[in-house]
Amino acid sequence: MTDVSAPTPAPAPAPARQHIVVSAIGADRPGLVHDLTRAVAECGGSVAETRMVTLGSEFAMLLLVSGSWHALVRIESELKRVGEDKGLTVHLRRTEARPPRREMMPYTIDVVSVDQPGIVAGLSGFCTGRGIDIGEVSSRCYTAANTGAAMFAVQMGINVPSRLNVSQLREDFMEYCDSMNLDAILEPVKS
Repeated sequence: MTDVSAPTPAPAPAPARQHIVVSAIGADRPGLVHDLTRAVAECGGSVAETRMVTLGSEFAMLLLVSGSWHALVRIESELKRVGEDKGLTVHLRRTEARPPRREMMPYTIDVVSVDQPGIVAGLSGFCTGRGIDIGEVSSRCYTAANTGAAMFAVQMGINVPSRLNVSQLREDFMEYCDSMNLDAILEPVKS
């Protein structure tokens, strides 16, 4: 007697995860992060990435949210409602997950200087002119402790094309920074 059992059906594929970028800006107050992230969670979504900062008296948030198609539809509706209730300007935009960038090498740029106009524009122009992708920028003004001078600091996460000669890039970068009187470091990201 042979066992003639029906083949086991393949498991149903998991629903594809979709993504939405959310930006929210409003008057800074305690609880904004909780209000937005709770709405995402209650609708079945997941916060994949986030950037949050207080700028002046405003609070700004960027979120990459993932979830099923159904969850994202609910999230879009709920975040618009939360924005109206809490006095936030909320923008939502569907997006795709970014594929791995194997042809790029992750580096960081750290710059400190006496505050002067055009530092970020100059650094971004240096990168753009060489095909370098800028993934993240953070900057701030502050007062030097000893001198009271107005200072400026910027950190950039960049992706350098592997086709570029890194020693030549580093030399060009240091020449640029010297010409602008910027104290700077360009180094690979250490995982």
